[in-house]
Amino acid sequence: MIKVCVEVREEHARFRVAVRAESIVRAISLLQMRHPGGDVRVVFPIDPEGFFVPKEDGVGQVESGGLRPLQDPVVRV
Repeated sequence: MIKVCVEVREEHARFRVAVRAESIVRAISLLQMRHPGGDVRVVFPIDPEGFFVPKEDGVGQVESGGLRPLQDPVVRV
């Protein structure tokens, strides 16, 4: 189980969320399903200390606690 920060860009919004999933590909896929018209990107660098998380019932969990406008550069995967 992993946890990554993902940026979602929609027409007039841009925000970051933390996603727990089985893989980075699955994390991206989950957010693409929630935001079909959005541009979904993994935020780099990935935090090595928070990357691997214990497997629990939160598979596919999106943590949206810190939504805010962004200006940081991101790298598309």
